[in-house]
Amino acid sequence: MRPPEWMLDPLRGESLIRAVDTAILRRRPAPGGGRHLVLAPPGAGNIGDQALVEAFVEAVDGPVTVLTRSRRDIDVADHLADRMTVLPVPALVYGTALGHARDARAVDRALDGAASFSVLGADVMDGAYVPRASVNRAALAERLAARGWSSRVVGFSWNAQPDGRALDALRRADTAGVRLYLRDPRSAERARADGLTAHDSADIVFASQTSDPSVRRRLGLDADAASYALVNASGLVGDRSDAYVQAIRLLRAADLRVLIVPHVSRHGADDLLPCTALADRFADDPGVSLVPRLLSPREIRGLAAGAVVTVTGRMHLAVMSLMAGVPAITVATQGKVEGLMDLFGLPELCVPASEDFGRRLHDVLETTLAGAQRCGSSIRVALPRVRALALANVEGLAAAVERERVR
Repeated sequence: MRPPEWMLDPLRGESLIRAVDTAILRRRPAPGGGRHLVLAPPGAGNIGDQALVEAFVEAVDGPVTVLTRSRRDIDVADHLADRMTVLPVPALVYGTALGHARDARAVDRALDGAASFSVLGADVMDGAYVPRASVNRAALAERLAARGWSSRVVGFSWNAQPDGRALDALRRADTAGVRLYLRDPRSAERARADGLTAHDSADIVFASQTSDPSVRRRLGLDADAASYALVNASGLVGDRSDAYVQAIRLLRAADLRVLIVPHVSRHGADDLLPCTALADRFADDPGVSLVPRLLSPREIRGLAAGAVVTVTGRMHLAVMSLMAGVPAITVATQGKVEGLMDLFGLPELCVPASEDFGRRLHDVLETTLAGAQRCGSSIRVALPRVRALALANVEGLAAAVERERVR
């Protein structure tokens, strides 16, 4: 019988976890190590988290060990199977000191022959979701940096009101030599205001170069099919179904086929439910269809590359549309989308999830459709600089960075 949570709280204390790591993480880097360790975000039904991991593996040289809570959290894509290994460490970030000790020993063994340690920061460093987990991620990077490892936090957002514990942990990591890569200008500005040494970057998914355009054929989008748009109703945004219905009607009036695309499917944040409900509103319209499963990141990029416009409540669907030069109208809920659009000089593509959301979404979509060619051109002009910023996340870890600078 599992004890009540309050009885376990003392075993999750930061000082106890720190003592465990100090005792167990004794290994120091050896010259010439060629493998990388990377701590993954939660994953488990999140295309964005999967895309972050794949982008990191694609961008660095050498084999990569991915630390996850569960072997099911992150898939090993076929094109990465020869370089990517998943190591489940379920208590490393979320568990008690007892489970953490077991997992810290596994990490220490995995460090043998490694060259670096990275945390995929995404939106899990500022304590907005689980403060204790944010602290543990930063603290692990700090302790390995103190042991001499090349340690970094890759491409993360930083909100205007970070949890104090998460901020303190990241300050300690910064002082220990952990390199902090902020993925948008607003996050970098906030981090610097909080006393952190922020290195400018972009979301590392912009560094991805793989795509699967054959997904269009599998979804019935033949070469001579009508132009199409992507629409995502996020499980995090709340009930905005009427606004999305009006947006789809506007897209259909523009003679665009509409694909409703879920991007996350897990407890508490399931896009499949609102996406299915939205598709049901257009059951009599053959020009509106639901993608009934989560696609892989490569499939999403292949699908987005053929779209005219994307409307999404998920940031990484926006990222993978923008990297194809496709305007991505994105619902802003956590202060991270605004900074993304700053990279492209297109703040108008952000639509806050406010009371007048429906009207604003309609107006922005109407304007974007009218100027889609101009907007796409602006995105394509900015992309080389954004990709270079994305590759900054892995500077020193990948020959790809050097190739990018030579061009």
